[in-house]
Amino acid sequence: MTLPMSPELITAPVPLPSRPADAHKGTFGHVLVIAGSRGMSGAAVLCGTAALRGGAGTVTIAVPEEIQPTVAAGQPCATTAALPQTAAGQVALHALPAALVQAKRADALAIGPGLGRTTAVGAFVARLLQQTNVPVVLDADGLFALIAHPRCVERSAPTILTPHPGEFARLLDIQTADVQGANRQMLAVEIARRSNVLLVLKGAGTLVTDGRKLYVNRTGNPGMATGGSGDVLTGLIAALLGQGLEPFAAAQLGVHLHGLAGDLARDDLGEHGLIATDLLAYLPKAFAKYRLQSSSTATHQGGS
Repeated sequence: MTLPMSPELITAPVPLPSRPADAHKGTFGHVLVIAGSRGMSGAAVLCGTAALRGGAGTVTIAVPEEIQPTVAAGQPCATTAALPQTAAGQVALHALPAALVQAKRADALAIGPGLGRTTAVGAFVARLLQQTNVPVVLDADGLFALIAHPRCVERSAPTILTPHPGEFARLLDIQTADVQGANRQMLAVEIARRSNVLLVLKGAGTLVTDGRKLYVNRTGNPGMATGGSGDVLTGLIAALLGQGLEPFAAAQLGVHLHGLAGDLARDDLGEHGLIATDLLAYLPKAFAKYRLQSSSTATHQGGS
């Protein structure tokens, strides 16, 4: 695969935006999370909680109606919305109008964690993407929709895809080993450029690329290779999008802070017992540490 040009290599995330003294919850955006299914309520809770920990002013978690009470109890700081469901406990295709009503109120959408991989769910996600003009972070089961509906990401609003190597390989109909090989960066850049999406290819040295720029993340550790970690990243990036960061900056800062939270958790807890809720607990410390580092760097540069 040959690129028309080498991407611009970005080496550091952007500074955290300041929070005005007279701010209110409306200042920091409204994130809508569409996630969960029977047996997968935790994915919705993790994603919604990450959006809150990421600084979103308000978060709504829209889920199949039978798990709404569980999700509401799991995260009382978010509001919840019930979506019509199938007999299998997954979001139904006829839930689209209700989801669109919720989407109109949002500044960013996080779609996919725990939705399930069925034809109906894929059609629901594809139609939702095509009928909304809101920035979207698409992850996990939401990515499954792209297999049958590859053109659903052709939209005017920004679309951020966050696959792990296996999901990325499935989308391209190649082997995971091919994704993890020597051409990993080149492959990610080419697909992002060709599809006009922003791609976050997760793994050791997570990549962020829009086909023109490339960021290789250096935070994170093997303890983060645990269920739910990706759901946290999805909510975090959506929160940064909802606060007005441009998509590349939101994804870049999100993966850095996600990994930094994992590193801080590892330092206190070790790698072997680290779980996704630990990332949520350490996100505030990650924000604080990154703000301190950014301020120190800016002061040093200003005085040099």
